[in-house]
Amino acid sequence: MTAAGAQQGRRVLITGGGTGTGADLARGFVAAGAEVVIAGRRKEPLEAVAALHPGVRAIQADVTDEASVAALFQAAGPVDIVIANAGAAESAPLGRTSLEQWNAMLAVNLTGVFLTFRAGLSQMRGWGRLISVASTAGLKGYAYVAPYVAAKHGVVGLTRALALEVARKPVTVNAICPGFLDTEMTERSIANIMDKTGKSRDEALAALTATNPQGRLVRPDEVTAMALYLCGPGSEGVNGQALAISGGEV
Repeated sequence: MTAAGAQQGRRVLITGGGTGTGADLARGFVAAGAEVVIAGRRKEPLEAVAALHPGVRAIQADVTDEASVAALFQAAGPVDIVIANAGAAESAPLGRTSLEQWNAMLAVNLTGVFLTFRAGLSQMRGWGRLISVASTAGLKGYAYVAPYVAAKHGVVGLTRALALEVARKPVTVNAICPGFLDTEMTERSIANIMDKTGKSRDEALAALTATNPQGRLVRPDEVTAMALYLCGPGSEGVNGQALAISGGEV
């Protein structure tokens, strides 16, 4: 499943590919023989990933902008696998959440997946895989991140609906729902907890890992392994699923 050559001849497009989970997805699919295109807003992280992994092509794009997404897929060419990984999170009580913050969270976390999936589906060469990297926030609630939770629930709904539309084709659509990941985004969450509560880093980290029955953060390579499985033999019947990687949290 993850052996070299398992994805030979396939082109994979990964949004949010410059850091964290996206960068690890690029590594994993290159190792499996795929041609990989990574996209993101910031040029420097994308180029750093591409420099580390021959076979990775970097394209700067904004998933919240329809024209930018169209240009991304035109530059990438026909695709076989699309992984909508771009995302962002902000925390605040709902009463202090502005409409601008609400719209920004939905734009990147939900509308970005819609635009990415729509463009990717139109360029698939028959067989295809559409994967959204959602979150356990798409399966349950978390306090103080209502826009993020609402957006991720929307991603799971979008995934399930589109899966039914393409079910008679050799295309599947699934969501991977990790818990708190060992990434830069979680580091920002830890810093935010420290700033607002006065807790130490260890205490802030413990507050996050406590949500995972295994008492740890999820590793990005666990998401990559799940994505490779969904693109490999034996996964054909897995469609419209929200697959949690959370140590038993949900």
